[in-house]
Amino acid sequence: MLSRIVKMSFHPEQVKAFLANFEDNKEFIRNSPGCQLLELYQDQQNSSVFFTYSYWDSEIDLNNYRNSELFKDVWSKTKILFNSKPEAWSLDKIVCLS
Repeated sequence: MLSRIVKMSFHPEQVKAFLANFEDNKEFIRNSPGCQLLELYQDQQNSSVFFTYSYWDSEIDLNNYRNSELFKDVWSKTKILFNSKPEAWSLDKIVCLS
């Protein structure tokens, strides 16, 4: 399983547009083949900074999503709202205590 974290920083006046786009597409993203979890976080200190956190069965599943029409549509509407370059990490889980 692969964990994916993406940090995105938006122009403050564009946060509502980002949240509306995420709301419209979150179920489609979550139901993409291989996606096991999708979460959205907002920074407590800077309300214009968000993180998506997702679990994927494999890197192939993540890449299939990233090459999909859904991703292209969502990303084209998201990237124009940024005030800095997004950052992304793909991680392997080592330990999980629950």
